[in-house]
Amino acid sequence: MFNKDRFIQDCLSAISEGHEAIGELVAEAVSDRAGMMAELGEPEHAGLTPLFRSPDLTVISFVWAPCMSLMPHNHQMFSVVGIYTGREDNVFWKRSGATIAAVGAKSLGAGDVATLDRDVIHSVLNPIGKMTCAIHVYGGDFFAPPVPRSEWDHETLIEQPWNVEHAKSLFREAEARFRASLG
Repeated sequence: MFNKDRFIQDCLSAISEGHEAIGELVAEAVSDRAGMMAELGEPEHAGLTPLFRSPDLTVISFVWAPCMSLMPHNHQMFSVVGIYTGREDNVFWKRSGATIAAVGAKSLGAGDVATLDRDVIHSVLNPIGKMTCAIHVYGGDFFAPPVPRSEWDHETLIEQPWNVEHAKSLFREAEARFRASLG
């Protein structure tokens, strides 16, 4: 059965082995979807909840609101994403002059895992009408990376400095839109 504290300790032990070792741990965790839900709780609100943070490792529980979209952004560190309920669609981007251009996509469902290298730019969409829950593991401090992160405007695709408070506000706004749609 999934245990959050054991998972974090296993990630700390594996971080020196790189994203492949972390990927194996995340794959094992999301294979126990019921255990993850029991340990982390049924999703009540969209948002990102830090489970562990250090200079070398960050573990975050993400809950994506229904039909939520998060702007293109980078991490400046590897990340491993595991979905334990719902669906997450990723669009991958590359720099193209002063903006970015889409170069691929990957859809993740319950039990799926994706590894993103440190230089990947991606946007995320929850395309379904229910909350999507994911565990994300980062090879560094997600909230204070040693190299500044960027985000890109959804409409203009112009780069700007990443702002965690802006990202958090997008989760709150997406949840509010969803709740309002329920009448």
